[in-house]
Amino acid sequence: MELKYEFYIGAEPEQVWQTLVSPEGTRSTFFGSLLKSDLTPGASFEYVGPGADGDETVHVYGVILEAEPGKVLSYREHPGPSYRENHAELESRVTFRMDKIGGCTKLTLVNDEWTPGHPALEHTEGHWWMILSNIKTYTETERTLDFGW
Repeated sequence: MELKYEFYIGAEPEQVWQTLVSPEGTRSTFFGSLLKSDLTPGASFEYVGPGADGDETVHVYGVILEAEPGKVLSYREHPGPSYRENHAELESRVTFRMDKIGGCTKLTLVNDEWTPGHPALEHTEGHWWMILSNIKTYTETERTLDFGW
């Protein structure tokens, strides 16, 4: 299964990159979580924020596959331990690509290579729309959308 989304954002690719990796950007667009990683291929990463285990809940974790500022961020991810007992067995790949198109950035997200029967697939499809809408809004306006959470 492959989930694919394309968004056009009124900003330079480097600004979109900052939204994807900076503490302010991730906190604003990824459900209050911070991306913890040095973003080198092979390095580990975690999205950590408020959740079932308190303020330091690990929502997803995994390994950085590729990270080139303003161009691509790709990682293999697992759900956090508080979500599934078999979290280490469940995985997918997430790839963000940023392409300059005129005076804006085309942000393409592909979420693929899902473990067969991965229980999060159904919910993830809807959550990406919310996250990507927030990435676009935050990058363009420095505000986020109010989803009521």
